[in-house]
Amino acid sequence: MVHPLLNVDLALIIEKCILISIIIGLSLIVAMYETWAERKVAAVIQDRRGPNRAGPAGILQPLADGLKLFMKEDIVPKMSNGFLFILGPGLAMLTAMMTSAVIPWSSHINAFGREISLQIADINIGILYIFGVVSMGVYGVMIGGWASNNKFSLMAALRGASQIISYELAMGLSIIALLMLTGSLSLKTIVDEQLDGIYNFLYQPLGFLIFLVCAFAECNRTPFDLSEAESELNFGYHQEYSSMKLGFYLFAEYVNMFISSAVMATLFFGGFDIPFVNDTAFGQAHGQNLLAILEGLSLAIKVAIFIFFFIWVRWTVPRFRYDQLMRLGWKGLIPLALVNMVVTGFIVLLKVNHWHF
Repeated sequence: MVHPLLNVDLALIIEKCILISIIIGLSLIVAMYETWAERKVAAVIQDRRGPNRAGPAGILQPLADGLKLFMKEDIVPKMSNGFLFILGPGLAMLTAMMTSAVIPWSSHINAFGREISLQIADINIGILYIFGVVSMGVYGVMIGGWASNNKFSLMAALRGASQIISYELAMGLSIIALLMLTGSLSLKTIVDEQLDGIYNFLYQPLGFLIFLVCAFAECNRTPFDLSEAESELNFGYHQEYSSMKLGFYLFAEYVNMFISSAVMATLFFGGFDIPFVNDTAFGQAHGQNLLAILEGLSLAIKVAIFIFFFIWVRWTVPRFRYDQLMRLGWKGLIPLALVNMVVTGFIVLLKVNHWHF
């Protein structure tokens, strides 16, 4: 249905708006229950029960925590910058949600006589879009620390900014090696090239490990949560925040963890590809809509495994010192990523020349 005056496909706009609403809603629900999963996994590791009062097995605990955040008094320090104090958590949450726009959650479904893609935007610079949006997330941290007019918050914000900038370099270099193999910046194209069951992880194990470590730093997760080190900074860059402003910062961390897991599954583990299954033949035999549902479940399982790994590491590995954190980024991961990029380029050149010098 094309509007005669605006020359736009109104049905396509409606599809994308519905898909955006569903993905945002699912991201928030997943972020809520990541908090429950983290407390449950921590309880298992520490031989205790964890949340078990609000609902069966504590399943309603995230709702109780969310209600508590809403009901808390919203305190704004007198000496803070009011506008920036509000902008900081809003920007952190916005950038966390925007990265989901280019991730292919499944192939497509057939409904209402149309083929509906389960990806909001298949742009040919998908990876650059993710890096651009993630890079803006540091402004949420910096603005929050600066606007609080608290020295501890400011030091934590500076730590967070330095950490994110350092590890983004290594993360970008690890992706360059992957792009040499795939030849495309589109996440959908990268997934399609892995549908034969040979995932990029097998070609780029070192690149994946570098990306994984950098993802921990990008999400401010232990052992890289130096911007929230309670023993040194009294809570970190969001020390002066309360109510849902604090909730936005906490939610942004868990949304980032969810999206980072989805990106790693997409880049290195085939995305929505179902292992050991010929997707094309299965779709012809059982229907495209059933295949799309199973592909979405496949991606969800891969994402859940990564989230579990994020949680497991938090309760297993101790926090680094800040000098160790920066040394690992600049003297460890960046040189390794450069070596990986050069070796990959050399192998690709040999392959193009039919394995002859």
